[in-house]
Amino acid sequence: MSRTNTAPARPPAATGDGANRWVVLVVLCVSLLVVALDATILHVAIPSLTEDLRPSSTALLWIVDAYPLICASLLILFGTLGDRVGRRRILLLGYALFGIASAVAALATEPSVLIGARVLLGVGGAMIMPATLSILRAVFPDRRERATAIGVWTAVAAIGAATGPVLGGFLVEHYWWGSVFLINIPLMALILPLGRRLLPESRGTAGGPWDVLGALMAAAGVLGCVLGVKRAGAGDPILAFPTAGPLLLGAALLVLFVRRQKRRTHPLIDMRLFSRAAFTTSVGCIVLAMLALVGLQLIAVQYLQLVLGLSPLETGLRLLPLTFAAMAAGATGSYTLRRIGPRRMVGWGFVLTAAAVLLLTFMGQHDRPLLLTVGFVLLGFGLQTTLFSAYESMLSEAPQRSAGAAASIGETSYQLGAGMGTALLGSVMNAAYAPGLAAVPGVPEEASRAAANSLGEAYQVAGQLGGAAGGALHQAARHAFVGGLHITLFVSAGLLLLGAVMARRLPRVMECPVDVEEAVEAMSAEDFGPDDSRGSDERHGPGEPRGADEPRGPHESGEGCEPVRRPRPTEAAERSGLAEPSEPRVPATREAIEPAGSGRPAH
Repeated sequence: MSRTNTAPARPPAATGDGANRWVVLVVLCVSLLVVALDATILHVAIPSLTEDLRPSSTALLWIVDAYPLICASLLILFGTLGDRVGRRRILLLGYALFGIASAVAALATEPSVLIGARVLLGVGGAMIMPATLSILRAVFPDRRERATAIGVWTAVAAIGAATGPVLGGFLVEHYWWGSVFLINIPLMALILPLGRRLLPESRGTAGGPWDVLGALMAAAGVLGCVLGVKRAGAGDPILAFPTAGPLLLGAALLVLFVRRQKRRTHPLIDMRLFSRAAFTTSVGCIVLAMLALVGLQLIAVQYLQLVLGLSPLETGLRLLPLTFAAMAAGATGSYTLRRIGPRRMVGWGFVLTAAAVLLLTFMGQHDRPLLLTVGFVLLGFGLQTTLFSAYESMLSEAPQRSAGAAASIGETSYQLGAGMGTALLGSVMNAAYAPGLAAVPGVPEEASRAAANSLGEAYQVAGQLGGAAGGALHQAARHAFVGGLHITLFVSAGLLLLGAVMARRLPRVMECPVDVEEAVEAMSAEDFGPDDSRGSDERHGPGEPRGADEPRGPHESGEGCEPVRRPRPTEAAERSGLAEPSEPRVPATREAIEPAGSGRPAH
């Protein structure tokens, strides 16, 4: 019996043999490491940079915020562009731009030049981040292998974010502030030729012209939302025009963007992705996890430095247990996901993180190293478990043709969660901290108002006052900060438990989605036998199909993956265009997932 393959033509997916896939993963992880480092490494260099360049307060704000703002706003633009023109091409251009911008930033002698360089770094980061995840999606079509790869990928992201302050503190202490950018140049010089040689090209199958106007609307909308959230986190009134204006404009542009995508024949982002409960829930879990992590991390750094009196380098070292725990969670994430499924993995990850946050409420004005270490280990393991499973579920729910769009949605959610975490938990902290300084004996009202802005400013005011009044203000500020920290931790624990409830909408078991085109190719391979692009089966001659009852090898058994069949939509629904194209879910067998033209034999 023969079957005619009527699947639409598409370019071969990018995948090599088993060894090459893991080499590609190493290149992608080094790419992500550089971007993650650059997001946090500058923080410890701010005092040295300020002394050298003498930027205004506004310029200093843009030096710090230009990179995350631009990066977050352009993720959708470059993620969808990579689906059209090639993800490898976008990634390599991002490498080059990131290296050039790093050199300009390291040698900047004016604040305006440094701001411009940080903008270019944001553009380069937006080109790199979604491309790494979408290429990973294409290179690892087997969900079990992809889960392992995503575990490594998320662990590297955690390593970069946590190592940034430690490495930055070392470089600033031994060299100058520009060295925190200069280290990017040899890494980019190494990875650009390696990426050009080793990375495969991949792209989606979406036809039609790229929606330039839609991409710009999405970029402006995300930029407005992130800018408004950051201003709220900095303490600006939420109803003030500099805060509410960007928020409202950004939200309006995003609403128009969604309506535009629903009307277009060839949209940038297929909005039907959000009709899938697993995809939408995964995105929401990423936002909640980052909301808790970033706000807590900023407050924890202030606690370690200003309350316990640790240096920046010592602070970074205290956070290393969190990094090691995140690495362990990433390394074991694939096994755990297969054993307990996405629902329980994300849910229990949130519960474990909430328990760690509640444990940290026992922190006081004196150093308790064992308590902090245990809390940070549980925090790192729980959050990394949650992020790993949420990313894996989100990426596996999206078809391969939309990998760039899905990756950009995930990364944008990551950035929005981080911004909202800073704004929300920072606002809670300020609201709980300020009343404790309202009536300190012997302290003038004006000095109390200045001290209520932050703990660092309270120490400065206390030093200027001196004497008994200064000592009283210093002690009151420490008490108020620790009390506010405890309230903030309780709020964070509540948000994390909300995430655990949200995770109940995820699938109970790990399913193995396969694109329609790949499923058709798999059926064609069974009917026709191997051809020039598929190789041959070790146990069958050319053209001899495998028996239906013949046992498969352990690699083909689909162990840990639940096969699910979806009902075909009705003919009327298909004609109306409202039905979602069915995507068969089958066990993760090698025959079902190997793309045509890969040059790999079936096992």
